[in-house]
Amino acid sequence: MTGLTLRTMRADALRLLLSALAVVLGVAFVAGTLILTDGMKRGAYERAGVFDRHTDVAVNAGEDPIPPALVERVRAVDGVRAAAGELTGTAGVVGSDGRPVLGYAVVAAIPTEAALQSYDVVAGRLPQRTGEVVLDAPTVAEEGFVLGGPVRVGGSGGAARAYTLVGTVDVAGTARDVGGPFIGLAGPDALAVTQQEGYGRIMVAAAPGVPAAELTGRVAAVAGGGVTVQDRQAVLDAAVDDAVRDLRQFNLLLLTFAAVAVVVAGFVIANTFAIVLAQRTRRTALLRLVGATRGQVLRATLLEAAVTGLAASALGVAVGAGVAVGLDALLAAFDVPMAGDGIAVTASTVLVCLLLGTVLTVASAAVPAWRGSRVAPVAALTDAAVHATRGAGRVRLAVGALVLAAGVAALGSAGAVGQLPLVAAGGVLAFFGIVLFGPVLVPALVRLLGVPARRLFGATAGLAVANAVRNPRRIAATATALVIGIGLVSAFVVGAGSAKASIERVVDREIGVDVVVVGVGGSLPGPLVEELAARPELGVVHELRGRVSDGVELRTAHPALVGRTLTAVDAGDAGRLGPGRVLVHRELARARGWSVGDTVTLAGRSFTVAAVVAAGPVPAGGSVPAGHMVDVVDADFSRLFPAVRGHLAEIDPAAGVSAERAREVVESVVARYPTANLVDQATYKKSLTGTIDMVLAFVVALLGLAVVIALVGVANTLSLSVVERTRENAVLRAVGLTRGRMRAMLAVEAVLTALVGAVLGVGLGTGVGAGAMAVVTRLSGEFTLVLPWGRLGLVLLVAVLAALAASVLPARRALARPIVASLGD
Repeated sequence: MTGLTLRTMRADALRLLLSALAVVLGVAFVAGTLILTDGMKRGAYERAGVFDRHTDVAVNAGEDPIPPALVERVRAVDGVRAAAGELTGTAGVVGSDGRPVLGYAVVAAIPTEAALQSYDVVAGRLPQRTGEVVLDAPTVAEEGFVLGGPVRVGGSGGAARAYTLVGTVDVAGTARDVGGPFIGLAGPDALAVTQQEGYGRIMVAAAPGVPAAELTGRVAAVAGGGVTVQDRQAVLDAAVDDAVRDLRQFNLLLLTFAAVAVVVAGFVIANTFAIVLAQRTRRTALLRLVGATRGQVLRATLLEAAVTGLAASALGVAVGAGVAVGLDALLAAFDVPMAGDGIAVTASTVLVCLLLGTVLTVASAAVPAWRGSRVAPVAALTDAAVHATRGAGRVRLAVGALVLAAGVAALGSAGAVGQLPLVAAGGVLAFFGIVLFGPVLVPALVRLLGVPARRLFGATAGLAVANAVRNPRRIAATATALVIGIGLVSAFVVGAGSAKASIERVVDREIGVDVVVVGVGGSLPGPLVEELAARPELGVVHELRGRVSDGVELRTAHPALVGRTLTAVDAGDAGRLGPGRVLVHRELARARGWSVGDTVTLAGRSFTVAAVVAAGPVPAGGSVPAGHMVDVVDADFSRLFPAVRGHLAEIDPAAGVSAERAREVVESVVARYPTANLVDQATYKKSLTGTIDMVLAFVVALLGLAVVIALVGVANTLSLSVVERTRENAVLRAVGLTRGRMRAMLAVEAVLTALVGAVLGVGLGTGVGAGAMAVVTRLSGEFTLVLPWGRLGLVLLVAVLAALAASVLPARRALARPIVASLGD
């Protein structure tokens, strides 16, 4: 039987080719992910502790930052050769053209003691005193800075000031490589630029001959409580954990999408083996007739699946290595941290992928193989079993209908109860309902969608519909493979479209001016807002700030702009907002019994309620109960919370000043603050939604492989069906069906199959996306469902075009043999 199985595989190699292709693609995705992340992990381990090459002991801050005085006390400990405070934060560099250098910039405190300096210097040296700065080499080259020249650096502590550039460093691939400039300053300068109250940790180098354990104890005794003290090994272990933490999450994300591709490949493989074994019914029956047992037939089929899976998996690993190389180069081109380290092909990765592909193929073929082994010997004497078109059983259909109904009900009720897990459960149940009920649902949709096709193509389309629905289980399995990938793509498209539209709607409602200044990676520098407010050309300079105190969220509001957020004024006059007078939101007023004219205490100060108001959608959760908000003017908020800064400031020109002049004034001020950007409302919206577009493109690209595998399944099913209908197609050609109409018949069959899968996928994905948006709306009060009809239509169009392409080879095969030869089969 083993020899016969191998000879059968050689004879049916073409039939198994597309099934093997599905395995190759699925395994390639998994292998590429593991090979890429193994390479990143190798690089991460090599770079772990790159800034701690000379650190023997580390004192890590607890809840509060480490004051500079503690650094001096640790430096004075017996056995300490050098000690320095370290911190990282956000800052900005003013470029040679007088504008801020683009990109999120990281500033770090670099030890001035040589015994602790661990940076890789490209040119010059590291800072030895305050007033000196080092930058990453790419920024220096792009901006044309020269060693010994001035470089202006600024952060939340104030306007940019000049520092002397003394060196360039290489931080590529480290935790401090985030795509923008790297700025290294002496500790006191870093504290001033970031306006932090203390350091994140203290780095300690031991004097020669001092045991590390002994020094750790001495430092711990001086450091006291509220901090943690680590020896060198603990420092390196923590650095490794930090280096690979994000990598693990990235790996998990990619493997999640790989799992989707593998599941789709399983559907394609199972369907392929079901068709191939059905076409071998007479051959199998003859084997049974000459003495082969059911067990031998079953084991032979599983052996065939195992050999196919192993060979396809080996090819998948090779393709996956190429995929990993391409992904690594692509990520490096986009300056993604940890990318550009090459790939690492490990024995464990190869073994896992070979095992995965083989087990997937065998498991997917198990049910078709079991059914094939049940062929009775008498089937060899008849053609009845060769073209079986058995539909699904009543129990399966009943269970499928119930599961589908339960999934739809879960998706519909998720918003009412505000539970995202219910959305996931609803999506899974609805999908399995489609799988179980598919033998009825899919043919019905094919017939429905075939109505316009019949009007366009006449009898040719009628033949295509009849061929498509001939075997309900077969077409249901083929279409279902598409449902997974297209369903997930549609869910993300609906979610992203809704999120973008909701964000833009909130900006329109909340931002009442066209020009705003936003902080880059953090809050706005305090002096910037004060400087803007002092300019006579600007009439409104309003910094959006907020703080929670005693269960109430206090927010800044400007009397000239407050009306933009209000949907109703229940009592009082919102125009009376001013110093000492506040606007209380409806929910808070009801909860505490406050009314217009009452004196209330907020953050320890007394205020008068000017009006009870209602704003836009009210969040249903968060740090305070829904609607427990109070609007106060900027001056009162600054007195209550002088250290709290906002991320955005709204600006309007003064009376009689043109918008162009006001913008020029704002630009001249903002130019000295590299951690702030001047944008108009449209640009601000784009900055908020740009990430959504990027994530959506990334997700669609990853899910695209699952859709490709499913379309391979469409081509596979159609190709095998052509073999099955060789004599039938020859009869049609003999009675006058032209070659063009034969191609059209197969194209319509492929399009209808793919279109039904795409329609079901779009419907399922839209339901999942709508359910998720309903939950988010209940929780946040801001998001509403928006259906991006254009993008959903594009998904359907791509599926149709891909199906047309998938029909080309089967049509060519159907027309390749002469009519007389085909009639003799």
